[in-house]
Amino acid sequence: MRSLFVFLCLSATCVAGTPASSPEKELAEFKTVKDIVFKTVDGQKLDMLLFLPKERQSQPMPVMLYTHGGGWRGGNKYAVLKSSFVGTLRLLLERGIACATIKYRLSRVGKATAFDSVVDCKDAARFLVKNAELYHFDPERIGVWGGSAGGHLSLMTGLAPGKLFAGDPSLEGFDPTIRCIASYYPATSFIRVDLLKGSAFEDAAKFTPILGGPYEEKQEMAKLLSPVEYLTKSSPPVLILHGDNDTVLPIATSQYMLEVAEKIDANVEMLVVKDGGHSFKGNNLQPTLPEIQQHAAQFIIRHLKPEP
Repeated sequence: MRSLFVFLCLSATCVAGTPASSPEKELAEFKTVKDIVFKTVDGQKLDMLLFLPKERQSQPMPVMLYTHGGGWRGGNKYAVLKSSFVGTLRLLLERGIACATIKYRLSRVGKATAFDSVVDCKDAARFLVKNAELYHFDPERIGVWGGSAGGHLSLMTGLAPGKLFAGDPSLEGFDPTIRCIASYYPATSFIRVDLLKGSAFEDAAKFTPILGGPYEEKQEMAKLLSPVEYLTKSSPPVLILHGDNDTVLPIATSQYMLEVAEKIDANVEMLVVKDGGHSFKGNNLQPTLPEIQQHAAQFIIRHLKPEP
């Protein structure tokens, strides 16, 4: 198993089948293992891209699972290379923490829903546990991060019980104990739609493909897909990062989770980015983007690989 891991590292830039949309220029600075299929569902191969520390780690590595955004209907695994995340990615790799970014099923009317997206994200985490020895990962030190719809999915992956989102039978029994969650400008509740007033998701009709039907008819699914419903005192530590000028997913949705956490003494902290829009767009961000990246990295490192 270990010899295979060494081979994978050495041949990381020689893996065939790179997607046409792969940003090769941006990927060139990283050591990667590409196109690892973690499950096939309805004939669709779902794969992950691994980012590995450049230096061989003597001990099994912690790993962060990245879930991309895109309104549950778009986006791709290369979003981790966007400005909100790539600085943190570099800092994690420097500290010996690997990252896996994944493809998951996107919401389509009559086909997949956000429920399926959650199942796929959980199956990706299960795959990391099942294959930890193969890739030299520590199955006891896995975290999740993501932004926007991916922020929601990171919370669902880390907080919701695995039994509610059973997936590929070959991955059954490999649910991880998530050590931390970094969630950027997420949706935290599909029940409290009042929190989305004045935003891009104010119209409940936009939830139809996400929930698999009209909002009024999918209240049970809305609750099932609301991460705040799973928050408990024993939940893994959560860092929420949100701009106070976000009109896509308003900061109110994150503030609501923080309020719930304070009532039940759950470990949730929040970084408010002043003048920050969605994806931290804005000209006078406080804290600055490098400071945001550093803050997120320090949170993850504290929980996955603290100083001895």
